[in-house]
Amino acid sequence: MGKALIIGAGGVASVVVHKCCQVPDVFEEICIASRTKSKCDALKEKLDGGKTKIQTAQVDADNVEELIALINDFKPDIVINVALPYQDLTIMDACLATKVDYLDTANYEPLDTAKFEYKWQWAYREKFEEAGITALLGSGFDPGVTGVFSAYALKHHFDQIDSIDIVDANAGDHGYPFATNFNPEINIREVTANGSYYENGKFIETEPMSIKRVYDLPEIGPKDIYLLHHEELESLAINIPGVKRIRFWMTFSENYLTHLKVLENVGMTSIEPINFEGKEIVPLQFLKAVLPDPASLGPRTKGKTNIGCIFQGTKDGKPKTYYVYNVCDHQECYREVGSQAISYTTGVPAMIGAMMILTGKWKKAGVYNIEEFDPDPFMDALNQYGLPWQESFDPKLID
Repeated sequence: MGKALIIGAGGVASVVVHKCCQVPDVFEEICIASRTKSKCDALKEKLDGGKTKIQTAQVDADNVEELIALINDFKPDIVINVALPYQDLTIMDACLATKVDYLDTANYEPLDTAKFEYKWQWAYREKFEEAGITALLGSGFDPGVTGVFSAYALKHHFDQIDSIDIVDANAGDHGYPFATNFNPEINIREVTANGSYYENGKFIETEPMSIKRVYDLPEIGPKDIYLLHHEELESLAINIPGVKRIRFWMTFSENYLTHLKVLENVGMTSIEPINFEGKEIVPLQFLKAVLPDPASLGPRTKGKTNIGCIFQGTKDGKPKTYYVYNVCDHQECYREVGSQAISYTTGVPAMIGAMMILTGKWKKAGVYNIEEFDPDPFMDALNQYGLPWQESFDPKLID
C-alpha cells in the first residue's frame, strides 16, 4: 500500500513503529529517522524479520534541507512526525517542498515561549491545498482521539453538544519519587502554564492548577483532577458547532505537585537561559537531562490510564449525557510493544491516522484537525489495534 517516514525515536515513535509493523498491508516500508541513528537502529533490530521492510536514517529535524534530502531519497507516501513539537514547522516545510502528506501528534510550540496554539500550523492551510497534500494535526490521544470522540458523539448521539469535559487520568505508578510520563520539557511547560477553558465564545484564563475536582472513573476509582489549558480546546471550539463550554482535566498526585512546586521555586522549570560556568544552559532542559527518560519507565510502571470525554447536550429535544473513554493497562502495553500506556495511547492513534490517509479514507488537500474527518473508520480501528473504547450514559459523572 505505501511507505512511511517516521521522524523520532523516543517512546511514542517506538509504539508507532511497532504498530505500523502490525499492519504490513498498509505499511509496506518504513524508514525511522532521528538525530541519533543508533536509537533508530535499535528499533529496527527489534522488529526486523517481519513483512514490513525497515530502514533507518540520521536527520536533523530542525534542518529543512536535510529533511528534504531524506524525503527525496526514501520517497515516502506520508511523513509521521513524532519528533519534538518545536520541529513541526520545519517538517511541514519539507513536506510542502516534496509534496508528501504530513501527520503529527502535538501542535507546534516555539522553543523560547510556552505557547500551545494552532495558529502557526493553520497558517499553512492554503499552501497545503495548493500542493494537493494532506496535513493531519494532533493524531495522538489528547489531542487526537478526544477529537474523534467529539466528532463521533456529534454524529451519532447529539443534535447539539453544549459542553465537553476531556478527562485524562493516569493511575500508573513507576516507583520513582519524581518522573514525567512523557517528554519532561513539554510536560512541565504544560503543567506550569496558566490554565484556561472555553465558555460562551471566549477563553477564560486560570492560575496554574487552581481548579481541582475529584472524579470517580471506571477501573481506576476517585482521582484528584486539575483544569489545564490544552490545545484541542482551540480546534474543538471551532469545529463542534454551537458548543458552549470545553474544559480539559488531568490527574496529578500530591507528591508530583509538591516536587514540581519545589523545582519551580528554585528556578529549575524556567525556560530562560542562564550562564553557568561560562556556558549558557536552559534550566528546564538541564532538569530533563537529570530526570528518568520516559522511555525507560515501561518495565516499572503498573496500573491503568483512563482517558475520555464527557458530553452534555440535547438529542430530539431532550437533555443527554454521554461518556466515551478508553482504559489502558501499562503492563499490557509494555508486554506488547515495550512501552508504557502514555506512549501507547499516543503512538497507536498516530499509526491509525496515517493508515486513514494512506488508505484514502481521510484524504483531503489542506491542513486539518482530526475532528474534521469522518470518525467512524477511526473508531473502528481503535477497537482493532489496541485502544478499545467504552461508553456510558450515566449523568452522575458530571459536577
